[in-house]
Amino acid sequence: MFDAKPKARRLGWAVVGCGWVARDYVIPALQGARNTRLVALCDSDAEALMRLQADDAARYTQLSSVLEDKEVDAVYIATPNHLHAAMTEACAAAGKHVLCEKPMAVTPQDGLRMVAACQRAGVHYATAFDQRHHAAHRKLRTLVKEGVLGTITQARIHYACWLPADWTPDNWRIDPEQAGGGAMIDLAPHGLDLLEVVLGDEWRSLTAMVQRRVHDYAVDDGAVLIGQFKSGALGLLQVAYNCPDAYPRRTLELIGTKARALATKTMGQTPGGSLSLTDAKTGEETWIHLSPAEDRSPFLHQVESFSACVLEDRPQPFPPERDVRLVGLLTQATQSGKAFPPCH
Repeated sequence: MFDAKPKARRLGWAVVGCGWVARDYVIPALQGARNTRLVALCDSDAEALMRLQADDAARYTQLSSVLEDKEVDAVYIATPNHLHAAMTEACAAAGKHVLCEKPMAVTPQDGLRMVAACQRAGVHYATAFDQRHHAAHRKLRTLVKEGVLGTITQARIHYACWLPADWTPDNWRIDPEQAGGGAMIDLAPHGLDLLEVVLGDEWRSLTAMVQRRVHDYAVDDGAVLIGQFKSGALGLLQVAYNCPDAYPRRTLELIGTKARALATKTMGQTPGGSLSLTDAKTGEETWIHLSPAEDRSPFLHQVESFSACVLEDRPQPFPPERDVRLVGLLTQATQSGKAFPPCH
């Protein structure tokens, strides 16, 4: 008698905090990934929750209901930053694995609480740094590792957007209590993580200067961060809420002794963009082609990677203690930064 091959197990997921990132990127990724099932959605806004396109998912307005759902194996936390620590602790206590939006916490102390809770419960934890999963960035990491660029001397990222106070009815990203800061704490974590991943290096120092230049709200609307890696390479991050979206505002550049790498329009939530190398001797620019199979949604790759580690009982590729270190680094840079008053 023929025995049908059993279906591969898929991890059951809940998304807690169903704002635009969850709606447009996380939920579609969980619906399309090979090893995941979207089983539950949770948000305090019941009306918005019902408008989400996820017919088979249960809807909850309380985290406690999610944690009681036996179909839920893992939780994607996409709530305002100040809720991350307590929610992660609750998920861990209920035996749920956690993939938490960046920044993992507002303070390194909260980050340590999160790590300790997950370790006690024996559940997986990772911070959702989707940028490292973009196909162009994965390719760039390989090129650096293979020595194609030579010795890296400088790394630069410009990652910015236009975020007025009325961008959404409840724009928690400009609330210092909920977000813990403004453009810097929201956008800089991506670059801090991504440059370490791409370079295979570690930040040794970081300082910052922040501004309140255009938007009249209580948090910074722009920042410049400069630092040095353990290898001696220098890093520069420019992040902003005060950069018009029509401008070029998403670039990653690595300067090496053999070649310069430039990734354009790869920073962000979507696949695509371009990656090129400029030869140090000839100045010739070569475009790196990425196949459609490689250039998928970074969120899709991220949830598949996390789920595979859980299902195969192997560690996540980056320990959570590293994420705590990055929060501490950003906290120190924030405290060293000088804020300017608005110009109006």
